[in-house]
Amino acid sequence: MLEELDIRNLGPIREATIAPAAGMTAITGETGAGKSMLLSAIRLVSGGAAESSRVSAGADEAWAQAIFALSDDAVASEHSGDTNDAGSGDADSGFTGAAAAVAKAHDAGVDPEDGELFLSRTVRASGRSRAVLGGKSVPRSVLGAIAGELVTIHGQTDQLKIAAAARQREFLDRVAGDKAELAAYRKAWDALAAMDERLERLRSQESSARQQADYLRESIDRINRTDPQPGEDEELKARRERIENAADIAQGVGSALGALDASQVDVDAADGASAVELINHAVTSLRAIRVGGTFAEQADRLESINADLGDVVFALSQELGDEGSVEDLDQINGRIHELGDLTRRWGPTLADVLAWRDKAAFDLEDLDASPEKVAELESERQTLYDAALAAADVLSAARVAAAADLGARVTEELGSLAMLGASLEVRVTPRDKADDPLGPYGRDDIAFLFTPFEGSPQLPMGKSASGGELSRLMLALELVAADTRGGADQTFIFDEVDAGVGGKAAVELGKRLARLARSAQVIVVTHLAQVASWADAQFVVTKEPPDADDDDLGVVTTIAEVSGETRVHEIARMLSGSESEASLDHARELLKESVL
Repeated sequence: MLEELDIRNLGPIREATIAPAAGMTAITGETGAGKSMLLSAIRLVSGGAAESSRVSAGADEAWAQAIFALSDDAVASEHSGDTNDAGSGDADSGFTGAAAAVAKAHDAGVDPEDGELFLSRTVRASGRSRAVLGGKSVPRSVLGAIAGELVTIHGQTDQLKIAAAARQREFLDRVAGDKAELAAYRKAWDALAAMDERLERLRSQESSARQQADYLRESIDRINRTDPQPGEDEELKARRERIENAADIAQGVGSALGALDASQVDVDAADGASAVELINHAVTSLRAIRVGGTFAEQADRLESINADLGDVVFALSQELGDEGSVEDLDQINGRIHELGDLTRRWGPTLADVLAWRDKAAFDLEDLDASPEKVAELESERQTLYDAALAAADVLSAARVAAAADLGARVTEELGSLAMLGASLEVRVTPRDKADDPLGPYGRDDIAFLFTPFEGSPQLPMGKSASGGELSRLMLALELVAADTRGGADQTFIFDEVDAGVGGKAAVELGKRLARLARSAQVIVVTHLAQVASWADAQFVVTKEPPDADDDDLGVVTTIAEVSGETRVHEIARMLSGSESEASLDHARELLKESVL
């Protein structure tokens, strides 16, 4: 709720602080006193247009700040992680109201402090403005998005927003409580939209895309024909090196074997005793010594060395005659050349070549707009479309049921708001688009059709009523919404809601505003005592002449809360324009009776 509104140098208001009640707050005062400046301040912190003409005379800048107190649930929602549930007031978030405001503030880099959000705006006399959220400068559109979740203004200029089809759909969905149905539809719609985008991309491929597909196809075929194996080029290079050095290898291995074990090579070629024979001779000599101890130990060590030499001899003997032929070398060089061509194009390694081929095969699926591929995707698209259409039908049924109930209940409320004969019809019709009736929010066209008096033609909202009638219509809509869906985590501001109302109807108007204030914060700008008397708090806007010493400042407006006898005097003034004993008694009686 709006906890505090601070204003400096805005129009005739030099300095004012308003702390509205949690329930209903009435703003009263004589005509022309400057009550509209309060709405200007709210619009300013809500990202509205900055008008330098609103800066007070003689001041360099105007400033307004709104402090919103948030519920614990709204603040906790920042950490809930549930931000992708379609079908809410925010197309990108599962939150509405204060929870959505917290999420949007978090996206802007600002989190609530002690459960409060601070929105402020400065307008310089030069015309430039600055928007601040929680002490951090932000675009004014950010203030607008956040304030839009926290405050709803029902004034003459603000009523036209409900004329938009999207706003009417959002309102009906809120009353219908069809969040789950809308979420299910949006999931189906998103899948359908993604398939449509893919098909469109395939169908509208230009020459460059087709050339890319040809290139990928030829490259994949080229790699597959070569059939490279990971690490194959390195193995082949090692084999090539052995073949090229076959003579040196044969000579070296032969000489080594002859020195280690002459039995492994041509005996005639062996030169003298080999290492194995000499060690065996040494072992025999040591074993022949009958004295134990160190001689036996050294013999054991020599036998161990001889076993290791045996392993070396075996390993070297396997290398003899394994170098390959010149024909093998030609084949190996040819294969290395083939693999090198692949790595130069798609490498640098064979592993990179294989990874590129796999990715290219995947990309080719989207680039290859073959008739078979398109037909396959079109079949998938039909399945997705049928699922989306079924979800849209479920959503439509929920809307149709809610629309009938909403229209009937609002019409009943209008009769109690001095609008006998007025009625509202909420019409839900299938979208008139035979080829594809589905859209992001279903298949329905939704229209709020208002009849302001009996015999009047039924016209769309915003084109069929005065500002006061629209304010009362919006009050009736918000009352039904609150009764249907429970409390709204929002602040409602009504201006001109009492235009053309008096007598018993004024009492009913005040009573309904108070009823709405049970579940939401309500601020009403009114000139009717019968409305103001229902408020939990009342602020009076007073116009004062300038000081004689500083008449350059012009008229100054002050704002003060009234209570007790002071409020009785204000109610009396509103009733009769005087503060006679009769009007004071009438005011006391009115305040006493204005209780739900």
